[in-house]
Amino acid sequence: MLAPLDPPVQTAAGEVPVAPLVLIDVTTSDGIVGHAYLFCYTPSVLPALTSLVEELGAAVVGTSAAPATVEADLRGRLRLLRPQGLPTMAISGIDMACWDAVARRAELPLVRLLGGEARPIRAYGSLRSMAPDAVRAEAAHLAGLGFTAYKVKVGAGDLSRDREVLRALRDAVGPVADLSIDYNQTLPVPEAIRRIRALSEENLLWVEEPTRADDAAGHARIRAAVSTPIQLGESWWGVDEMTASITAGAGDHAMLDVARIGGVTGWLRAAPVAYAAGLPVSSHLWPEVSAALLAVTPGAFLLEYLDVASGVLRDPVCVVDGAMMPSERPGSGVEWHDAAVERYRC
Repeated sequence: MLAPLDPPVQTAAGEVPVAPLVLIDVTTSDGIVGHAYLFCYTPSVLPALTSLVEELGAAVVGTSAAPATVEADLRGRLRLLRPQGLPTMAISGIDMACWDAVARRAELPLVRLLGGEARPIRAYGSLRSMAPDAVRAEAAHLAGLGFTAYKVKVGAGDLSRDREVLRALRDAVGPVADLSIDYNQTLPVPEAIRRIRALSEENLLWVEEPTRADDAAGHARIRAAVSTPIQLGESWWGVDEMTASITAGAGDHAMLDVARIGGVTGWLRAAPVAYAAGLPVSSHLWPEVSAALLAVTPGAFLLEYLDVASGVLRDPVCVVDGAMMPSERPGSGVEWHDAAVERYRC
């Protein structure tokens, strides 16, 4: 389905005007239904991801709904493909829905099923806008929700444009807020070093993915040459890629994307790896599930507030004083707004 994004999400790699979503329902033999969704950035990928979810889901019909069992089964079926990319997203989405079903069966919120308690998770406002005037307006709105940390995407122009965008954000949120920037993998290594050095006086919390996400050696070169922390992780397809990045010394922070790292099951494998390496863990997208996961993650740092699915959710995520509480209802908190689902179905 194509859900509205208002305003669109702008990045240096292009604009995302609508949210292509795959909605997943897993029904157990005793009638419990677990929900999850996947966001695939571009409508051209939506049919392929939808088909993968349907095919992989059909493959496990009649088997145990235990998430670890389902995940192992599906990865085994795809082992010869090394299932990075869309297959991992599909497995992750099914895994999230299975965990939601297990929590609902136990009549527990996901956070409690995982051994934690619901507590406020500090979040940062992740801006959708890149133009300075739009950044000011959006940041002022986020400031009204109590955020004290923000991230803005840069790299659409030259260094002077990056400065202009950062200045607009700082003007809107004041001198003490924590600011981060995201280059969305757009810079060659030498240019990334030049720009990050030039922006060092901004005291940024982190610079995210300045060069290609799969270039661990390049990120290690950048990290060695600059003083600003480097944030990586949203593009890790599982714990093996995460471990390789950490081994290369590529970053200072870990940003886990539950739909790429392997679902809830993959996150639970990845979080101890980050902790052992001394990397603070933040989340990427999926705030409903990520809030519960960060609540049980050692070294948890910040939750990304960038809500792409509120148009089809019965209870969109709610931020109070710059923090988000994990759902205290049974499950992950993902519930469909049935009328909206029908409206945006494609």
